[in-house]
Amino acid sequence: MTTTIQATMQTKIQDMVDTSAASWEGWNGLGYESRSQILERWSEELEPELSAMVSFQCRNAAEHVAETMLMPGPTGETNELYCAGRGSFIVTADAETPLVAVIGQVAAALVTGNTLFVSLPSGFSLSAAELVAQLEKSGCARGVITAIDCDQLADLVSHPAVAGVAYAGKQTTSQALARQLAARDGMLAQLISETDCESLPVIGSPTYSLRFVTERTRTINITAVGGNATLLELGSGESH
Repeated sequence: MTTTIQATMQTKIQDMVDTSAASWEGWNGLGYESRSQILERWSEELEPELSAMVSFQCRNAAEHVAETMLMPGPTGETNELYCAGRGSFIVTADAETPLVAVIGQVAAALVTGNTLFVSLPSGFSLSAAELVAQLEKSGCARGVITAIDCDQLADLVSHPAVAGVAYAGKQTTSQALARQLAARDGMLAQLISETDCESLPVIGSPTYSLRFVTERTRTINITAVGGNATLLELGSGESH
């Protein structure tokens, strides 16, 4: 591969990462209810098993991560603890992985406020491009979910701005992804791996959505000079 071709590929990868990052703030800012409504509209176009998986992930996210908790603080100050999406995730799977597993990954990652890159193998029951088209038709803004080619996957996994990878398939591939993520520069990335694609104990867990979020605190000072409220936000994840 020539240097020119490599440079072109890297530029394309960076453009995709920048677009996804720019879309993240708006998607994360929609809130759980609005994101769930979009995903429920998507689920209406799916087969019953797949629709049930989308509803399952939305329902569990509403129970475990959607609520904002009020924390104690001094008089004149309001402190809130809430969950936000981590950023841009990759969703990928093996050719033998059932579609319901991928649907569960996508639903959990999106409802919790993350943007997605989706890479699915050739011959899979649904292409990444078809998945993107379905979700954009249901209300996802362009850039919230992006289809990527298999030959772009390794470069995106290694990109320091990607928050994590949700993978369903073989244990050996999961281990290879873990090594690749550990070797890269930048922020620590999350590998969310499902290797039992028959029982789906990870994706089927009621707390699966917790793997896609970071906790943040929001402080509002209502005693500022002149009555103006000042706001401070702190997060346990990377700022975007």
